[in-house]
Amino acid sequence: MAKNLSYALLLDLYGVMLTEKQRKTLELYYFEDLSLAEIAAGDGISRQAVRDLIKRGEQLLTQLEEKLGFLSRLGRCNDSLDRLSSTLAGSGLSETEKQEIRQAVDECRHAVRLYTE
Repeated sequence: MAKNLSYALLLDLYGVMLTEKQRKTLELYYFEDLSLAEIAAGDGISRQAVRDLIKRGEQLLTQLEEKLGFLSRLGRCNDSLDRLSSTLAGSGLSETEKQEIRQAVDECRHAVRLYTE
């Protein structure tokens, strides 16, 4: 089963919406990089049961993103911050004003990147 690492980002955003068992299994799979067999052995369940938990969890994460769209909004915010930074260079603002805006942009970019990288 190939890993789609975008689920790791979705898990960060929506993990609290999953059951404890789904969240724990997905965290082991995506964040700890354990195989299905390793997770199954640790939980005392079959490899197929682990796969089913992961698939159901991924499906729910996808549905949550389709309905709520937080990850796509964060991506758009990051793009807007990039455009703002580019526009700032050609503005007629003083260096002090530019520096204040750059600092605010960097703070926002850091907050956005916590979820998009």
